[in-house]
Amino acid sequence: MRQKLTVLAPALLLFLLATAAWAAWLGWDQHRDQQPDGSTTGPYETWQVLGLALTVGAAVCWAAYRRHAHAAVFATTAGTTAAAFYDWSDDASGLFVIGVAMVAVGTLLATAALAALTPRKPPSP
Repeated sequence: MRQKLTVLAPALLLFLLATAAWAAWLGWDQHRDQQPDGSTTGPYETWQVLGLALTVGAAVCWAAYRRHAHAAVFATTAGTTAAAFYDWSDDASGLFVIGVAMVAVGTLLATAALAALTPRKPPSP
């Protein structure tokens, strides 16, 4: 039982942290910005996406260092993808699925690379 808990707890924590980070950094900004030339940008600013990436990246590094690299990669990817799906699912065109797929692939690749580059904590004797 204890071994299952030591595997599931980090995964659940990382899933919840990824979804909460999405909500904190990107979830509140839903409007496009009108530029003086008539074009629109957004809804997210660069600093918001960087904040999300740094928050999630720090959590992945922490988990990978604590020898939970698989949970870091898969739970973070699942949490970010679920948050993107929920946030964008009101798009009537249905094209949001392509964006969600891009978030899933990008998050999976980035977290896998980050977890692979993070040194591991030495096993306790």
